[in-house]
Amino acid sequence: MATQREHDAADYLKKHKIMELMDNLTSMLFFYRPEKPRVFLIEQLEQLKISQQGGMEGPNLFNNSNLDAVLGILDPTNQRYITFVQYKQALTTLGIKDINECPEGVNEDRISHETFKTEAMQGLQRCSATYEQQ
Repeated sequence: MATQREHDAADYLKKHKIMELMDNLTSMLFFYRPEKPRVFLIEQLEQLKISQQGGMEGPNLFNNSNLDAVLGILDPTNQRYITFVQYKQALTTLGIKDINECPEGVNEDRISHETFKTEAMQGLQRCSATYEQQ
């Protein structure tokens, strides 16, 4: 049985999204493998702070070229759209939890590449926003 101190610590970690922050920073370290990891981490935290204040996007592992690669796998014949099932699975695989269930094109089961990329980038930004939402 957990003590009150352990419950308080767990609540603190959850409230301030500490585990998500550490996961994101560690992932970026492994992905980018900077020559000066401490400097890199400070830069990422500064970018996150600016993002919180509304000045720019937060740190993120994915960019447009990564999403183009995902779309190349999902749409090998380059029809310029994917199905809703592919859209939902791809966003889930990218780690996005709160997926828009009614994106543009859902009624036709034809989610355009642009819609997918917009939804993916917005979802990834929400995931990387490890600060408390104001």
